[in-house]
Amino acid sequence: MRGGTRMDDVIWRPDDARIRDSQLTKYMEWLGATRGLQFRSYGELWEWSTTDLDTFWMSIWEWFSPEAATQPTVVLSDERMPGAEWFSGATLNYGRHLLRSGADEPPAIIAVGEDGEPESISWADLESAAAGLRQTLLAAGVTKGDRVAAYVRNGPVAIVGLIACASIGAIWSSCSPDFAAAGVVDRFGQLEPKVLIASDGYRFNGKGFDRRAEIEQIAAAIGSIELLICERVLDEDAALPTAAARVIDWASAVSSGGEMEYEDVPFGHPLWVLFSSGTTGKPKGIVQSHGGILLEHLKAMSLQFDVTERDRLMIITSTTWMVWNILVAGLFVGATVVTYDGSATYPDLDIMWRLAADHGVTVMGAGAAYLQACLRAGLQPAAKFDLSGLRTIISTGSPLSDAGFDWVINRVGSDVWINSSSGGTDVCTSFVGGSPLLPVRRGRIQARLLGVDVQAFDGAGNTVVGTPGELVVRRPMPSMPIRFWDDDGTRYRDSYFDTYPGVWRHGDYISFAPDGSSVIYGRSDATLNRRGVRIGTAEIYSAVEGVPGVKEALVVGIELDQGDYYMPMFIALQDGTTDLSDGLRTQVREAIVTSLSPRHVPDDFIAVRAIPHTKTGKKIEVPIKRLFLGAKIEAVCDPAAVDDYHALEEIEAFALKWADGERVALRQS
Repeated sequence: MRGGTRMDDVIWRPDDARIRDSQLTKYMEWLGATRGLQFRSYGELWEWSTTDLDTFWMSIWEWFSPEAATQPTVVLSDERMPGAEWFSGATLNYGRHLLRSGADEPPAIIAVGEDGEPESISWADLESAAAGLRQTLLAAGVTKGDRVAAYVRNGPVAIVGLIACASIGAIWSSCSPDFAAAGVVDRFGQLEPKVLIASDGYRFNGKGFDRRAEIEQIAAAIGSIELLICERVLDEDAALPTAAARVIDWASAVSSGGEMEYEDVPFGHPLWVLFSSGTTGKPKGIVQSHGGILLEHLKAMSLQFDVTERDRLMIITSTTWMVWNILVAGLFVGATVVTYDGSATYPDLDIMWRLAADHGVTVMGAGAAYLQACLRAGLQPAAKFDLSGLRTIISTGSPLSDAGFDWVINRVGSDVWINSSSGGTDVCTSFVGGSPLLPVRRGRIQARLLGVDVQAFDGAGNTVVGTPGELVVRRPMPSMPIRFWDDDGTRYRDSYFDTYPGVWRHGDYISFAPDGSSVIYGRSDATLNRRGVRIGTAEIYSAVEGVPGVKEALVVGIELDQGDYYMPMFIALQDGTTDLSDGLRTQVREAIVTSLSPRHVPDDFIAVRAIPHTKTGKKIEVPIKRLFLGAKIEAVCDPAAVDDYHALEEIEAFALKWADGERVALRQS
C-alpha cells in the first residue's frame, strides 16, 4: 500500500559517498562546528528547523552568506499568518545572486529548442545582456516598483529579463506565448505593466506559431504599456508587431552592455507576481519578495535538491509555471541551466532523454505525467542513451505512481535518486520533497522540507498520521506571499486561512507516515491542476458560457493513480435539452482554446439538465469532485443545501458509470 512504509518498499539508498559529499551533510557539520548542534537524523534536523525558526533561518542566512547592503536586525519580528515579517532591516537584491556564482566555465545557460540547435550562453554574456536590458528599461522610465511583463518562451530572453527587472527593483511577471491574448490580458492587465517583453512566436510539435497578432491584441488592451521589446523567433527578418507603444527588437534592447548594477531593496520588497487561479473571479496575483524567494530557493536548490556548480540542471517547464522560477534558481549555486522550448513528446517521447544525454544533464526535472507516459510507452532510456551522468530526477506536478518509481529505477538508472516533491505556486517551492540523506520508498515523498512545519489536519484541526488529511503549514515560511495584487488582504485570508485561522490550508490531501514520508492524494479544493499548471474554473466558465446555446457549465479535475488527470465538463443548454451536438462541442472547444489555451480543453463534454448550486448560487464543484473520487452522495452534500439535488444525482450517476466502464483505480478521498 502507498500509505505504508515497509522496508521492502525501499527502492534506493544513498551510498556513503553521496551522503558524505552532499551539501546537506556539510551544512549539518557546519551547524555542529559553529553552534554545537548535533543531529542524529534528518528527522531531528527538521524538528529543530520548525521549532526554532529564528535560529534555523538565521543559519540559512549565514551559511549562504547573501550579499546584503545592510544586515538584518531581527529574523522574525512577527510570526502571525498572514502578516509574518522576515529579516527586518536587511537590504539586498535577488538579481545579484543569480550572477554571483558564475565562472568562466562551464556556461550559465544551454538553450535548446525543437530545431535541436543548442545555444551556449556564458556567464559573462548573460551579465552583459542583463546590463544592456537594464539600461533600456531605465531609459524607458522603469523604476523601483514598476511592472515588467513577459510573454516569452522558456529560454535566455526570459532569464535575462528577470535579472534586469529585479536589478532595478521593478516587479516581474511572465507567461508562456501559447496562452491566448484574453488569458494574458486577464493576468497582466491587473498589473498595468510599463514594459512588455514578448516572443513573436514559438515552435511546438514541429510547427511554428506566429504570435504577433496576439501581441498586438495584448498591447492594445493594456494601455499602460509604453515599450514593447520583441524577440524574433521564427524569422529574423520578420516585421515587428505594430502597437500603440514604442517597439524595438530584442537585439537592440540588450546591445548596450556595460557594467551590471543593482538597486538594494528591503528584504520584503516585491520581486514578482505569479498567477494562480481560484474558483471565482480573475486569476489572483501572488506577490513574493526578493529576500523570501532568495533564501527559500537557496535552501531548496542546495540542501534539498543537492545541486552544485558541477551540475547541469534541466526541468521540463514553461514560463507560466512556477517550476520555471525554480529552474532559474539553479544559477544561484553556479549550475548550468538547460532550457528547452518545445514539446516534451516531439518528435517522440525520447526527446528529453536524448537532450539529457547530449548535454550532460545531471539533474532532470519532469512532471510525473511525463514519466508515466514514458512508462506506458515502454521506453527504456538507459538502453538507448548514455545517461551515466544523470544522478537525480525531480518529479513534480502530480503524484508519481508506484509503477512510475519502479520504471525510473529499472529503465533510467538504478542509482538515480527520485526526488519527488509537492508544493505550490503560492509559495514557489515545495512543502514536502527530497533529502539526500534518506532512502526512497516506492510511491512516497521522502520528507518534510526544512523550515516547513507541514502537517495533515482532520476537519477539526487535529494533526493526523497514517490517514489522509488537509495539508497545512502551522508556522510561516519566508516565501509565503507578502500579499495578493490589488487586494486589501481579504482574498489572501480567504484563500488559505478561512478553515483553520492562523494556519495555512493549502488545498491538498496528504497522508504522513511516522517517519515523515508522505503521499499526496490530489487537490482537496476545486482548482484544477493539469500538467502542473493550476487553472481557475472561473476562467473556463467565462469562455464557455459565452457560447450561444450554452446556459451554464461546471468542470472538475480528477487525479488518477497512474499520474493521469481526468477533466470532465458538464453543460446545461439554453433550450433545456440534453442534446449536445457535435457542432456545439466544437464551438465550446474552440472558445476555450481561443480564450485560454489547448491545455484547458476538458476530456469529456456531458450535457445535463441543470448545474447544481448551493442555496447562495455557488456551483457545487468540490462535492462533485469527491463523487469522482469514490465518495457517496450523502457524504458530500446536505440535500437541503442544494438548489437542485436531482441535478447532483444525475452527475453522480455519470461518475459511477464512468468509473465502472473505464475500470480505473480512483484515489481515496
